[in-house]
Amino acid sequence: MDIKQRTQIYKNLGSFARKCIYGVLSASTIPNHIAFIMDGNRRYSKQHKLVDGEGHKVGFSSLMSMLRYCYELGVKYVTVYAFSIENFKRSPEEVQSLMDLMEEKIQGLIKEESIVNQYGVRVYFIGNLKLLSKPVRLAAERAMEATAKNSKAVLLVCIAYTSTDEILHSVEECCEEKWDEIKVLDDGKHEKDVISVLDIERHMYMAVAPEPDIIIRTSGETRLSNFLLWQSADCLLYSPSVLWPEIGFWHLVMAILEFQHKFCYLKKQKQA
Repeated sequence: MDIKQRTQIYKNLGSFARKCIYGVLSASTIPNHIAFIMDGNRRYSKQHKLVDGEGHKVGFSSLMSMLRYCYELGVKYVTVYAFSIENFKRSPEEVQSLMDLMEEKIQGLIKEESIVNQYGVRVYFIGNLKLLSKPVRLAAERAMEATAKNSKAVLLVCIAYTSTDEILHSVEECCEEKWDEIKVLDDGKHEKDVISVLDIERHMYMAVAPEPDIIIRTSGETRLSNFLLWQSADCLLYSPSVLWPEIGFWHLVMAILEFQHKFCYLKKQKQA
């Protein structure tokens, strides 16, 4: 038996084992939306003495594995924090390297054999996209257009994103909308000129998805780092100590088990 055959056998065994575990997890509530803060790519590079950018490449492989596990399990929405607006403060060389990597990986998302097409995933890029370099922005727009008819699952990539920018953007759009409504009225009565919470939520970048059930942040950090602050009031924050490139299947399983253990409490909090 050659190496290729042995590799395929191990792959099949791994797939069978995962299906068995999915069956056990499915006996309880499966989260509808899981979000990831992919923390630790640079630290992974330093620890393993890799050249700049290699940690992020390994991290991308980890992301593809997490997406596969989530979609196999039946998680409908997955959100990833790919690039914060604050990351633009890094050195120009690092920012450019990350932009080049993102452009390459975004283009790969729409290839026929990609995970997106295997699982019928619609892709959204969430954030202040005008801040991106033109090649990355155009690649993101092409990916969103190419996957617009996919409906089995959703991938939301937060890029050039912070929650404070999202909230500011929403409030600005609400104000513009209300001002336009007021200008149309000529009776001097402006009962509708008050901005509601529902108005703000409707104009959020993340309005295309429900609130997350779980946010997983690697590296053992318990900070949200300006990620989904509005949407995360009643979700579970799970913080494994591993760096993002080291995250594996069992970390996802443990996060889901903790969510299931606390599901009744979290549900009550949302309904309160």
